[in-house]
Amino acid sequence: MIGPLVLATQNQDKKDELAALLAELSISLRTLEEFPGAPDVVEDGETCEANAVKKATVISRYTGHTALADDTGLNVEALGGRPGIFAARYAGPGASYEDNWRKVLHEMEGIPWERRHALFLTVAAIAQPGFEVQVVDGTLEGMIAEHPAGDNGFGYDPIFFIPALGKTMAQLSTEEKNTMSHRAIALRKAKAILQTMIEQ
Repeated sequence: MIGPLVLATQNQDKKDELAALLAELSISLRTLEEFPGAPDVVEDGETCEANAVKKATVISRYTGHTALADDTGLNVEALGGRPGIFAARYAGPGASYEDNWRKVLHEMEGIPWERRHALFLTVAAIAQPGFEVQVVDGTLEGMIAEHPAGDNGFGYDPIFFIPALGKTMAQLSTEEKNTMSHRAIALRKAKAILQTMIEQ
């Protein structure tokens, strides 16, 4: 039995999504608000994995509980892989979701459709006191749309177009997104690990 699972993020949208993806587990989910003084972990790693591992490890040590953290990058081929690990702060410190995706659209102006390939990568890390950190990932391929569409989701969802569905991520229902997104794929793998931990 692993006790409560702490979601190591301050992002409310991400907390809601993680909670929905983990809902089937018979485990108590806790948030950082329940641990006054919890450190605000600086994401200074060179990869999504490094950032996820750091966040999970620091929060697990602070709370004494198992912690789950994830980090997501957006790699746009025509931009040389940018924004990459800087996706959440691409337009600068304190930038809004819209600030970030508008910067990407601006940089993609004039780039033809066939060169607008992009890849979402989510890495999730599970840290438990006294045990090695376990890491999983999930990816989703798509295109950068020429114009934003949809009002669901968050982050770059309005401009991340999925050709097979003919929609952006922001045009999907929450249920659709939570079956096939990069984060959903990573969290399915994380759930399998957590289920094993619960049963031990």
